[in-house]
Amino acid sequence: MKSKTYFNGSMILVGLLLFFLAENVMAMPLIKDDTSKVATFSGKIIDKLTKKPVIFANVHVVGHSIGTVSNSDGEFVLKVPMGLAGGKLGITHLGYRNFQVDLSELTKEGYVIAMEPEPIPITEVIIRSNDPLTLLQAAMRRIEENYPVKPAMVTGFYREAIKKNRSYVELAEAILDVYKAPYNKVYDEDRVKIYKGRKSQDVERMDTVTFKLQGGPKTVFLLDVVKNPEILLEPDYMKFYKYSLSGMATVNDKDCYVIEFDQRPDVNEPLYSGKIYLDVNNLAITGLEFRLSDIGLHLASNVLVKKKPVSMQVETLSGNYLVNYKEFNNKWYLNYVRSELKFRCKWKKKLFNTTFTVMSEMAVTDIDTVNISRFAYRESARMSDVFADQVDYFKDEGFWGDYNYIKPDETIQEAIRRLNRRVIR
Repeated sequence: MKSKTYFNGSMILVGLLLFFLAENVMAMPLIKDDTSKVATFSGKIIDKLTKKPVIFANVHVVGHSIGTVSNSDGEFVLKVPMGLAGGKLGITHLGYRNFQVDLSELTKEGYVIAMEPEPIPITEVIIRSNDPLTLLQAAMRRIEENYPVKPAMVTGFYREAIKKNRSYVELAEAILDVYKAPYNKVYDEDRVKIYKGRKSQDVERMDTVTFKLQGGPKTVFLLDVVKNPEILLEPDYMKFYKYSLSGMATVNDKDCYVIEFDQRPDVNEPLYSGKIYLDVNNLAITGLEFRLSDIGLHLASNVLVKKKPVSMQVETLSGNYLVNYKEFNNKWYLNYVRSELKFRCKWKKKLFNTTFTVMSEMAVTDIDTVNISRFAYRESARMSDVFADQVDYFKDEGFWGDYNYIKPDETIQEAIRRLNRRVIR
């Protein structure tokens, strides 16, 4: 009989800290017509100097909310309504100059976009304060100025993956329909539901452990730390961190302060370390990169693991997170979220360990600020849901239709082919 290991997918922000991984979500599209005519554009983004892929770049139609992100190979696919196919493609990424090109240029096969790094000499920027905590506190006071105070309907693409050692054992994806709550209303929560989804699994490779992941799409939106500041930005928790102003960076062609933070050594809880990016002009939080701190890493397993066999030891090896926002109609909206956790599982009477890596990511692909439909809580994803249990196996290459998605990188594409062959057999 197989045992089950559950990893809590919630950064529920209750008490000092819960942890997040994946769960299930759902979505109804903003563009309800799956048969609408679209033009498909693709390309690869590289660093102009190093020629390395630029990963997780924001790719969008200039002046519109339609977009996606580049994958870990720097590649992207963007589906655009025919009426906008004569427009421009825009690309932004932390530390690079904004790039624009006519969409018509992307009809060339294998189109490569070389982005130019843009370092900022700190002497060219007026420093408002040498105290990073003062800057963060000011940023929190300006949330209503920098983020939407009216709800929006968001279309998102969600993917989660589980690797056992070096092999994928599960891949699941979905188009999400999201009611994005206003940033000035603490008790108005984001609501998420699955519009359509699919999965591939290799249950046999799970061995003696059936790995279940809770949290999924619901959890991803809890990582919108501007909306849910409890663990990182809540004033009561700022005392658990030490901060430093470490330099400047470019985000969306805007100068940004880079504030580094780390868990204080006397705090005996699983917390984080990382970087927060603040727009110099209006102090909007434009993005965060953070991880489980060195102290928090050793304490995290007791919080993350919800249920496991008594004879199994679980060690958290790493936890890394990325959250970024994009500017639309003079307000900043959640754009992309990614989390990756790695665990080592060891049976007391077995010689070899097993390493599980869990990745989840979500890209906002469209925003509608006019047609608002807040669906009922009973239709929404719950923290107890297991996303992979709520979607079906897939084989259809054209499954996503006219919807935008994150192009799978080569390793994921190969895993999908392998897993689907097992399903077919």
